[in-house]
Amino acid sequence: MRASTFRWRGRHRAALALVLGATLLATVGCGKTTTNPNPTAPQPAEVSDALTALVRSGIPGAQAVITGSDGRHTVTAGAGDLATGAPYPEGAHIRIGSVTKTFVATVVLQLVAEGAVDLDAPIERYLPGVVQGNGNDGTRVTVHELLQHTSGLPDFAPEDVSQKLPQQLDQTSDGKAYRDFTPADLVRIAMTMPPQFEPGAQFRYTNTNYVLLDMLIEHVTGHPLAAEIGTRILDPLALRDTYFPLPGDTALRDPHPLGYHKVDGNWVDVTGMEAAWAGAAGAMISTGADLNHFFTALLSGKLLPPAQLTQMKQTLPMTAEMNYGLGLIRFQMSCGKESRDVWGHAGGIPGFSTVTFITPQGAAVTMSVNTEDPNPGFSNAILAISCAVA
Repeated sequence: MRASTFRWRGRHRAALALVLGATLLATVGCGKTTTNPNPTAPQPAEVSDALTALVRSGIPGAQAVITGSDGRHTVTAGAGDLATGAPYPEGAHIRIGSVTKTFVATVVLQLVAEGAVDLDAPIERYLPGVVQGNGNDGTRVTVHELLQHTSGLPDFAPEDVSQKLPQQLDQTSDGKAYRDFTPADLVRIAMTMPPQFEPGAQFRYTNTNYVLLDMLIEHVTGHPLAAEIGTRILDPLALRDTYFPLPGDTALRDPHPLGYHKVDGNWVDVTGMEAAWAGAAGAMISTGADLNHFFTALLSGKLLPPAQLTQMKQTLPMTAEMNYGLGLIRFQMSCGKESRDVWGHAGGIPGFSTVTFITPQGAAVTMSVNTEDPNPGFSNAILAISCAVA
Protein backbone atom coordinates (compact mmCIF):
# COMPACT_ATOMS: atom_id res chain seq x y z
CA MET A 1 0.00 0.00 0.00
CA ARG A 2 1.30 3.44 -0.89
CA ALA A 3 2.31 5.77 1.92
CA SER A 4 -0.14 8.37 0.69
CA THR A 5 -2.94 6.09 1.87
CA PHE A 6 -2.47 7.69 5.27
CA ARG A 7 -3.83 11.05 4.24
CA TRP A 8 -7.25 11.44 5.85
CA ARG A 9 -9.80 11.02 3.07
CA GLY A 10 -12.49 12.68 5.19
CA ARG A 11 -10.74 16.03 5.40
CA HIS A 12 -12.03 18.10 2.45
CA ARG A 13 -13.95 15.45 0.52
CA ALA A 14 -15.90 14.07 3.49
CA ALA A 15 -19.09 12.65 1.97
CA LEU A 16 -17.95 13.30 -1.59
CA ALA A 17 -16.22 10.23 -2.91
CA LEU A 18 -13.52 9.10 -5.25
CA VAL A 19 -14.35 6.53 -7.91
CA LEU A 20 -13.76 2.96 -6.83
CA GLY A 21 -13.38 0.92 -10.01
CA ALA A 22 -14.41 -2.57 -8.98
CA THR A 23 -17.51 -4.57 -8.11
CA LEU A 24 -17.99 -7.23 -5.48
CA LEU A 25 -18.66 -10.88 -6.03
CA ALA A 26 -22.30 -11.69 -6.58
CA THR A 27 -22.29 -13.84 -3.44
CA VAL A 28 -22.19 -10.75 -1.16
CA GLY A 29 -25.62 -10.31 0.40
CA CYS A 30 -27.51 -7.00 0.46
CA GLY A 31 -30.25 -5.24 2.34
CA LYS A 32 -30.55 -6.83 5.77
CA THR A 33 -32.64 -4.75 8.16
CA THR A 34 -32.93 -5.12 11.92
CA THR A 35 -34.66 -2.92 14.47
CA ASN A 36 -35.17 -2.61 18.17
CA PRO A 37 -38.26 -4.57 19.21
CA ASN A 38 -41.06 -2.17 18.27
CA PRO A 39 -43.90 -3.62 16.20
CA THR A 40 -45.26 -0.15 15.37
CA ALA A 41 -41.95 1.16 13.99
CA PRO A 42 -41.84 1.39 10.19
CA GLN A 43 -39.22 -0.60 8.33
CA PRO A 44 -36.82 1.93 6.73
CA ALA A 45 -37.11 0.49 3.21
CA GLU A 46 -35.61 3.55 1.53
CA VAL A 47 -32.54 3.26 3.73
CA SER A 48 -32.16 -0.42 2.91
CA ASP A 49 -32.50 0.32 -0.80
CA ALA A 50 -29.86 3.06 -0.57
CA LEU A 51 -27.36 0.79 1.15
CA THR A 52 -28.06 -2.07 -1.25
CA ALA A 53 -27.34 0.24 -4.19
CA LEU A 54 -24.16 1.41 -2.44
CA VAL A 55 -22.86 -2.13 -2.05
CA ARG A 56 -23.73 -2.98 -5.65
CA SER A 57 -21.65 0.03 -6.70
CA GLY A 58 -18.53 -1.67 -5.34
CA ILE A 59 -18.35 -1.24 -1.56
CA PRO A 60 -17.76 -4.31 0.67
CA GLY A 61 -20.37 -3.50 3.28
CA ALA A 62 -22.41 -0.68 4.77
CA GLN A 63 -24.43 0.06 7.86
CA ALA A 64 -26.81 2.85 8.85
CA VAL A 65 -27.91 3.36 12.45
CA ILE A 66 -30.93 5.62 12.78
CA THR A 67 -32.14 6.97 16.11
CA GLY A 68 -35.50 8.75 16.14
CA SER A 69 -38.74 9.14 18.03
CA ASP A 70 -39.71 5.54 17.21
CA GLY A 71 -36.50 4.00 18.58
CA ARG A 72 -33.27 2.88 16.98
CA HIS A 73 -33.01 1.03 13.68
CA THR A 74 -29.95 -0.68 12.24
CA VAL A 75 -29.83 -1.33 8.51
CA THR A 76 -27.03 -3.31 6.89
CA ALA A 77 -26.02 -4.30 3.38
CA GLY A 78 -23.14 -6.28 1.94
CA ALA A 79 -20.44 -7.96 3.99
CA GLY A 80 -18.68 -7.09 7.19
CA ASP A 81 -16.37 -10.01 6.43
CA LEU A 82 -15.79 -10.80 2.76
CA ALA A 83 -14.32 -14.23 3.50
CA THR A 84 -17.37 -15.51 5.38
CA GLY A 85 -20.06 -13.23 3.98
CA ALA A 86 -21.06 -12.23 7.51
CA PRO A 87 -22.75 -8.81 7.57
CA TYR A 88 -21.90 -5.81 9.70
CA PRO A 89 -22.88 -6.91 13.22
CA GLU A 90 -25.42 -5.09 15.34
CA GLY A 91 -23.62 -2.58 17.56
CA ALA A 92 -20.55 -2.60 15.31
CA HIS A 93 -17.42 -0.83 16.53
CA ILE A 94 -15.85 1.24 13.75
CA ARG A 95 -12.94 3.64 13.35
CA ILE A 96 -14.56 7.06 12.98
CA GLY A 97 -11.59 9.02 11.58
CA SER A 98 -12.18 12.77 11.50
CA VAL A 99 -15.51 12.55 13.30
CA THR A 100 -13.11 12.62 16.26
CA LYS A 101 -12.68 16.34 15.55
CA THR A 102 -16.20 17.17 16.74
CA PHE A 103 -15.41 15.68 20.15
CA VAL A 104 -12.20 17.74 20.29
CA ALA A 105 -13.95 20.95 19.24
CA THR A 106 -16.64 20.40 21.88
CA VAL A 107 -14.02 20.22 24.64
CA VAL A 108 -12.27 23.35 23.37
CA LEU A 109 -15.56 25.26 23.32
CA GLN A 110 -16.37 24.04 26.83
CA LEU A 111 -13.04 25.51 27.93
CA VAL A 112 -14.00 28.74 26.14
CA ALA A 113 -17.27 28.82 28.08
CA GLU A 114 -15.33 28.31 31.31
CA GLY A 115 -13.03 31.23 30.51
CA ALA A 116 -9.95 29.01 30.25
CA VAL A 117 -9.46 29.56 26.50
CA ASP A 118 -9.97 32.65 24.35
CA LEU A 119 -11.09 31.84 20.79
CA ASP A 120 -9.43 34.97 19.44
CA ALA A 121 -6.12 34.42 21.23
CA PRO A 122 -3.08 33.30 19.23
CA ILE A 123 -2.01 29.72 19.80
CA GLU A 124 1.36 31.15 20.86
CA ARG A 125 -0.26 32.23 24.15
CA TYR A 126 -0.91 28.61 25.10
CA LEU A 127 1.87 26.79 23.24
CA PRO A 128 4.81 29.21 23.10
CA GLY A 129 7.41 28.38 20.49
CA VAL A 130 5.52 25.40 19.07
CA VAL A 131 4.25 27.00 15.83
CA GLN A 132 7.31 28.50 14.24
CA GLY A 133 9.73 27.92 11.38
CA ASN A 134 9.59 28.14 7.58
CA GLY A 135 7.20 31.08 7.74
CA ASN A 136 4.80 29.54 10.26
CA ASP A 137 4.03 31.94 13.10
CA GLY A 138 1.97 31.02 16.15
CA THR A 139 1.50 34.68 17.08
CA ARG A 140 -0.68 35.10 13.98
CA VAL A 141 -2.80 31.94 14.19
CA THR A 142 -5.81 31.99 16.53
CA VAL A 143 -7.60 29.17 18.31
CA HIS A 144 -10.70 29.97 16.21
CA GLU A 145 -8.69 29.54 13.00
CA LEU A 146 -7.45 26.15 14.17
CA LEU A 147 -11.00 25.00 14.90
CA GLN A 148 -12.30 26.17 11.52
CA HIS A 149 -9.32 25.12 9.38
CA THR A 150 -8.46 28.65 8.32
CA SER A 151 -5.02 28.74 9.96
CA GLY A 152 -3.08 28.22 6.74
CA LEU A 153 -0.75 25.84 8.55
CA PRO A 154 0.67 22.91 6.54
CA ASP A 155 -0.72 19.43 7.05
CA PHE A 156 1.62 16.98 8.73
CA ALA A 157 0.32 14.36 6.27
CA PRO A 158 0.50 15.95 2.81
CA GLU A 159 -0.23 14.15 -0.43
CA ASP A 160 3.20 12.52 -0.51
CA VAL A 161 3.71 11.62 3.11
CA SER A 162 6.80 9.54 2.43
CA GLN A 163 8.79 12.64 1.47
CA LYS A 164 8.04 14.37 4.77
CA LEU A 165 8.21 11.79 7.54
CA PRO A 166 11.61 11.28 9.18
CA GLN A 167 11.52 7.52 8.77
CA GLN A 168 10.45 5.10 6.07
CA LEU A 169 6.82 4.08 6.31
CA ASP A 170 5.70 0.53 6.75
CA GLN A 171 4.37 -0.23 3.28
CA THR A 172 1.71 -2.53 4.70
CA SER A 173 -0.01 0.65 5.94
CA ASP A 174 -0.64 -0.81 9.39
CA GLY A 175 0.57 2.40 10.98
CA LYS A 176 3.43 0.89 12.97
CA ALA A 177 5.89 3.41 11.57
CA TYR A 178 3.92 6.09 13.39
CA ARG A 179 3.49 4.26 16.69
CA ASP A 180 5.79 6.40 18.81
CA PHE A 181 4.81 9.75 17.30
CA THR A 182 3.46 12.30 19.79
CA PRO A 183 1.35 15.33 18.86
CA ALA A 184 4.47 17.44 19.25
CA ASP A 185 6.27 15.18 16.76
CA LEU A 186 3.49 15.62 14.20
CA VAL A 187 3.54 19.39 14.61
CA ARG A 188 7.32 19.43 14.18
CA ILE A 189 6.87 17.55 10.90
CA ALA A 190 4.34 20.15 9.78
CA MET A 191 6.71 22.98 10.70
CA THR A 192 9.27 21.68 8.20
CA MET A 193 6.90 22.95 5.48
CA PRO A 194 5.82 26.52 4.69
CA PRO A 195 2.28 27.70 5.40
CA GLN A 196 -0.34 27.10 2.72
CA PHE A 197 -1.71 30.66 2.91
CA GLU A 198 -2.01 33.64 5.25
CA PRO A 199 -3.94 32.89 8.48
CA GLY A 200 -7.65 33.54 8.04
CA ALA A 201 -7.44 33.94 4.27
CA GLN A 202 -9.38 30.82 3.30
CA PHE A 203 -10.60 27.37 4.35
CA ARG A 204 -8.42 24.33 3.91
CA TYR A 205 -8.88 21.17 5.94
CA THR A 206 -5.62 20.49 7.78
CA ASN A 207 -5.08 17.83 10.43
CA THR A 208 -2.27 19.81 12.06
CA ASN A 209 -4.91 22.22 13.36
CA TYR A 210 -6.50 19.58 15.57
CA VAL A 211 -3.19 18.13 16.71
CA LEU A 212 -2.44 21.61 18.07
CA LEU A 213 -5.86 21.68 19.75
CA ASP A 214 -4.95 18.36 21.42
CA MET A 215 -1.82 20.03 22.81
CA LEU A 216 -3.85 23.10 23.82
CA ILE A 217 -6.33 21.01 25.81
CA GLU A 218 -3.57 19.20 27.67
CA HIS A 219 -1.73 22.46 28.40
CA VAL A 220 -4.83 24.21 29.79
CA THR A 221 -6.31 21.30 31.76
CA GLY A 222 -3.21 19.36 32.74
CA HIS A 223 -4.85 16.20 31.43
CA PRO A 224 -4.49 14.23 28.18
CA LEU A 225 -7.09 14.72 25.47
CA ALA A 226 -8.59 11.25 25.96
CA ALA A 227 -9.10 11.91 29.67
CA GLU A 228 -10.82 15.25 29.05
CA ILE A 229 -13.12 13.79 26.40
CA GLY A 230 -13.89 10.94 28.77
CA THR A 231 -14.70 13.19 31.73
CA ARG A 232 -16.57 15.86 29.81
CA ILE A 233 -18.44 13.84 27.17
CA LEU A 234 -18.18 10.05 27.31
CA ASP A 235 -18.92 9.57 31.01
CA PRO A 236 -21.81 12.06 31.29
CA LEU A 237 -23.48 10.62 28.19
CA ALA A 238 -22.63 6.99 29.11
CA LEU A 239 -20.94 6.44 25.73
CA ARG A 240 -19.37 3.16 26.80
CA ASP A 241 -18.53 2.00 23.28
CA THR A 242 -16.53 5.10 22.35
CA TYR A 243 -12.82 5.30 23.09
CA PHE A 244 -9.32 6.21 22.01
CA PRO A 245 -7.10 3.21 21.27
CA LEU A 246 -3.86 3.02 23.20
CA PRO A 247 -0.50 2.72 21.41
CA GLY A 248 -0.13 -0.88 20.35
CA ASP A 249 -3.87 -1.52 20.65
CA THR A 250 -4.58 -2.37 17.03
CA ALA A 251 -7.71 -4.51 17.46
CA LEU A 252 -11.29 -3.26 17.47
CA ARG A 253 -13.56 -4.30 20.31
CA ASP A 254 -16.13 -6.91 19.41
CA PRO A 255 -18.44 -6.86 17.62
CA HIS A 256 -16.94 -5.23 14.55
CA PRO A 257 -16.73 -5.62 10.77
CA LEU A 258 -13.42 -5.97 8.99
CA GLY A 259 -12.04 -2.84 7.36
CA TYR A 260 -10.72 -3.14 3.82
CA HIS A 261 -8.41 -1.32 1.43
CA LYS A 262 -8.06 -2.20 -2.24
CA VAL A 263 -4.56 -3.13 -3.38
CA ASP A 264 -3.93 -4.19 -6.99
CA GLY A 265 -7.62 -4.89 -7.45
CA ASN A 266 -7.96 -7.03 -4.32
CA TRP A 267 -9.54 -6.22 -0.97
CA VAL A 268 -6.95 -6.35 1.83
CA ASP A 269 -7.94 -6.53 5.50
CA VAL A 270 -6.49 -3.46 7.29
CA THR A 271 -8.64 -3.70 10.42
CA GLY A 272 -5.73 -4.21 12.81
CA MET A 273 -3.86 -0.99 12.22
CA GLU A 274 -1.98 1.30 14.57
CA ALA A 275 -4.14 4.44 14.86
CA ALA A 276 -3.48 5.83 18.34
CA TRP A 277 -0.87 8.26 16.98
CA ALA A 278 -3.60 10.04 14.99
CA GLY A 279 -5.10 11.34 18.23
CA ALA A 280 -7.29 14.40 17.75
CA ALA A 281 -6.96 14.15 13.97
CA GLY A 282 -8.93 10.89 13.79
CA ALA A 283 -8.07 8.07 16.20
CA MET A 284 -11.37 7.43 17.97
CA ILE A 285 -13.47 4.27 17.77
CA SER A 286 -17.22 4.28 18.34
CA THR A 287 -20.56 2.79 17.31
CA GLY A 288 -23.46 4.24 15.37
CA ALA A 289 -25.62 4.33 18.50
CA ASP A 290 -22.99 6.22 20.50
CA LEU A 291 -22.33 8.72 17.70
CA ASN A 292 -26.04 9.39 17.34
CA HIS A 293 -26.32 9.99 21.08
CA PHE A 294 -23.33 12.34 21.09
CA PHE A 295 -24.47 14.49 18.16
CA THR A 296 -28.04 14.63 19.50
CA ALA A 297 -26.77 15.82 22.87
CA LEU A 298 -24.42 18.34 21.27
CA LEU A 299 -26.93 19.90 18.90
CA SER A 300 -29.70 19.99 21.52
CA GLY A 301 -27.51 22.11 23.81
CA LYS A 302 -26.65 19.51 26.45
CA LEU A 303 -22.88 19.84 26.03
CA LEU A 304 -22.38 23.54 25.25
CA PRO A 305 -23.98 26.81 26.38
CA PRO A 306 -26.03 28.59 23.68
CA ALA A 307 -23.26 31.11 22.91
CA GLN A 308 -20.67 28.42 22.17
CA LEU A 309 -23.09 26.24 20.20
CA THR A 310 -23.91 29.29 18.07
CA GLN A 311 -20.19 29.86 17.48
CA MET A 312 -19.77 26.22 16.54
CA LYS A 313 -22.48 26.57 13.88
CA GLN A 314 -21.04 29.68 12.20
CA THR A 315 -19.75 28.20 8.94
CA LEU A 316 -17.57 28.87 5.94
CA PRO A 317 -17.93 27.20 2.51
CA MET A 318 -16.12 23.86 2.34
CA THR A 319 -17.54 22.49 -0.94
CA ALA A 320 -20.70 23.22 -2.91
CA GLU A 321 -22.64 20.93 -0.57
CA MET A 322 -20.84 21.44 2.74
CA ASN A 323 -20.01 24.29 5.08
CA TYR A 324 -17.59 24.02 8.00
CA GLY A 325 -18.13 25.52 11.42
CA LEU A 326 -15.96 24.86 14.46
CA GLY A 327 -15.52 21.09 14.22
CA LEU A 328 -19.01 20.75 12.75
CA ILE A 329 -20.24 20.40 9.15
CA ARG A 330 -23.51 21.69 7.70
CA PHE A 331 -24.51 19.39 4.84
CA GLN A 332 -26.93 20.92 2.34
CA MET A 333 -29.29 18.25 1.03
CA SER A 334 -31.70 18.63 -1.89
CA CYS A 335 -34.72 16.36 -1.43
CA GLY A 336 -36.86 16.92 -4.51
CA LYS A 337 -38.32 20.40 -4.20
CA GLU A 338 -37.26 20.60 -0.59
CA SER A 339 -33.82 21.65 0.58
CA ARG A 340 -32.73 20.69 4.07
CA ASP A 341 -29.66 21.26 6.17
CA VAL A 342 -28.29 18.53 8.38
CA TRP A 343 -25.48 18.95 10.91
CA GLY A 344 -22.73 16.47 11.66
CA HIS A 345 -19.27 15.43 10.53
CA ALA A 346 -17.58 12.87 8.31
CA GLY A 347 -14.30 11.02 8.42
CA GLY A 348 -12.14 8.43 6.76
CA ILE A 349 -9.25 6.32 7.99
CA PRO A 350 -7.78 3.17 6.41
CA GLY A 351 -10.57 0.57 6.45
CA PHE A 352 -13.53 2.83 7.26
CA SER A 353 -15.54 5.87 6.17
CA THR A 354 -18.20 7.35 8.42
CA VAL A 355 -20.69 10.20 8.32
CA THR A 356 -22.97 11.23 11.18
CA PHE A 357 -25.70 13.85 11.03
CA ILE A 358 -28.83 15.17 12.71
CA THR A 359 -31.90 16.00 10.58
CA PRO A 360 -33.99 19.16 11.11
CA GLN A 361 -36.62 16.98 12.80
CA GLY A 362 -34.07 15.68 15.31
CA ALA A 363 -33.43 12.18 13.96
CA ALA A 364 -29.81 11.03 14.15
CA VAL A 365 -28.09 8.97 11.45
CA THR A 366 -24.67 7.33 11.33
CA MET A 367 -23.68 5.65 8.08
CA SER A 368 -20.43 3.77 7.71
CA VAL A 369 -18.73 1.61 5.10
CA ASN A 370 -15.79 -0.71 5.67
CA THR A 371 -13.33 0.94 3.30
CA GLU A 372 -11.74 4.39 3.26
CA ASP A 373 -12.23 4.65 -0.52
CA PRO A 374 -15.94 5.34 -0.96
CA ASN A 375 -17.14 5.73 -4.54
CA PRO A 376 -19.85 8.16 -5.77
CA GLY A 377 -22.46 5.77 -4.43
CA PHE A 378 -21.44 6.86 -0.93
CA SER A 379 -22.64 10.43 -1.36
CA ASN A 380 -25.74 9.15 -3.21
CA ALA A 381 -26.59 6.93 -0.23
CA ILE A 382 -26.10 9.78 2.23
CA LEU A 383 -28.47 11.96 0.21
CA ALA A 384 -31.09 9.22 -0.10
CA ILE A 385 -30.95 8.41 3.61
CA SER A 386 -31.07 12.04 4.70
CA CYS A 387 -34.17 12.56 2.55
CA ALA A 388 -35.83 9.35 3.79
CA VAL A 389 -35.36 10.01 7.49
CA ALA A 390 -37.62 12.55 9.18
